[in-house]
Order: sequence, then structure tokens, then C-alpha cells
Amino acid sequence: MSRALVVGGANGIGLAVATLLAERDACDKVYIVDRVAVQEEYANPKFCFREFDLRGEDFALFDDFKNIDTLVITAGFGRLAHFADVDEEHVMASMTVNATAVMRIIHHFYGRIADKKPFRTAIMGSIAGFMSSPLFAVYGASKAALKIFIESLNVELEMCGTTNRILHVAPGAIKGTSFYRGVTDLNVTRALAEEIIEHMERGDDLFIPRYDEVYREVLERYHNDFRAEGIHSYEYKMQSNR
Repeated sequence: MSRALVVGGANGIGLAVATLLAERDACDKVYIVDRVAVQEEYANPKFCFREFDLRGEDFALFDDFKNIDTLVITAGFGRLAHFADVDEEHVMASMTVNATAVMRIIHHFYGRIADKKPFRTAIMGSIAGFMSSPLFAVYGASKAALKIFIESLNVELEMCGTTNRILHVAPGAIKGTSFYRGVTDLNVTRALAEEIIEHMERGDDLFIPRYDEVYREVLERYHNDFRAEGIHSYEYKMQSNR
């Protein structure tokens, strides 16, 4: 039987992934690690919740999950604001939760990821990690750190002879989550969660949702003139009132 761990799985896209994994007959347990428990309306008998704040010092909790074969990390947060308007605590917490904590978790499981035995891993990054992101400078910086981290580890994994890879999921804004003061809606996030699981199980190392429709052109504009695209990004965010 398969067992999964979803860090940040109590709401949003993490909850959607956890729910889809739990629906499978071959899966008998989905561990969820988060600061808050899953709301009762989304409860599943296969869910096993462990409370943990990724800003904590002791990550020994992650040594308890010795029987999993799937690891999904979706925890993270951001605040759309001018850098002048964020305090130092926000800077430290953002880098800790969005980047450092993820690296620490991967370190606890790296032996299994690098093994020849199949082990599926996915990390939620952001398209903001691929380009300058004014009004999202700290968040974008944390996700850029993840981008380089994942790309570097995937080369190391290839060179050590395993077929396991870490899937980097790099979306733009996701509807149906609480990220932009919204609410979790599994009907909205289900399709994306299905795509994430599909790419993860296929052994892909990068998945940018809506790449052909939106982000291919955005990335091309950025690489052609990162200054102009940065201004375009700033104006878009100011006008969107997110």
C-alpha cells in the first residue's frame, strides 16, 4: 500500500492533492503536517494530522514518516506589498517557511529520494521565482531560492543513478485557495491537483501550469527585457487590486 505526506495539506492546493491521493484504493494513509487541522467538512478517514509550525527549530518530526513513498510540500505564504511596507519579521518568516524549511524537510528524506526505489516528490514553487516580481520581492526571492535548489538536486539525483526526481510546480495565481484572501474550494483546485500528481508520477522535474497559454510569452518578454517586464508586472499587480 502507498502512503503519502503532504506538508501544508490542511487547505488550498495541498488539501486538494491530499484528498485525491486519499481517494485511491492503493493509498491507505495520507499524513498531513500543517499549523492548523483540516476543516471538518474536508475530513477523510485516511488523513492523519500532525500539527507543526515550519518556523520552529526542531524538525525531528519528519523522521517519524519512515513508511511513506510520496512527499508533497505545498506550505508557503506571501504578501503583496511594497518592500518598504513589510517588516523584518515578515522577511525572516517568509524565507524560513518558503525556502529554508523546505530544504530542511528534503534533507530528512533525501536518502530515500536518492535511492533506486521509487519515491515521488513534489514541491510547490511559483512562477515568481523565475523572474523579478515587484510588490512580491521577498516571496519571489524565496521561490527563486527553491528553483535553484530543486534544479541542483535533480542534477545530483541524475548523476547518482536514480530515476527519482523532485517535481518543481511553478504556478501563477491559483484560484480556490486562501492565498489571496480567498477560501479553499476543492471543486476549483481539483483539476490542478490532478495535473500535479500526474506530472509527479511521471517523473517530471518541472511543471508550469498554463505555460503555453500564458507563461511562455511572459518568460520570453522577461528574458528579452527584464526591466520592461518588471514594470509591466508592477502595473498589472497595482491594477488587479490583489
